[in-house]
Amino acid sequence: MGYGEVARAAGFPRYSRMVSAALGRSPEPLPWFRVVRSNRTLAFEVGSSSYREQAQLLKEEGVRFDGVKIIELETENSLDRILWGPQD
Repeated sequence: MGYGEVARAAGFPRYSRMVSAALGRSPEPLPWFRVVRSNRTLAFEVGSSSYREQAQLLKEEGVRFDGVKIIELETENSLDRILWGPQD
């Protein structure tokens, strides 16, 4: 999901930038790596250690990439679908 999609699902459609802050400030560990930009690219500079970490975590969950963009394969039992409902 993109930052804006998470914000809309939480009931705050104009607060996509706050999603990143909330993920970073949560007292409980959250799956921050599952949130990507609206254009389906990772939010870190390509090749940086943070980019490599996020890409690796996504790949471990079965996410595939087409270049620098993720390929979304939403299934009926995907965690995003269970938590946030179907995408519009």
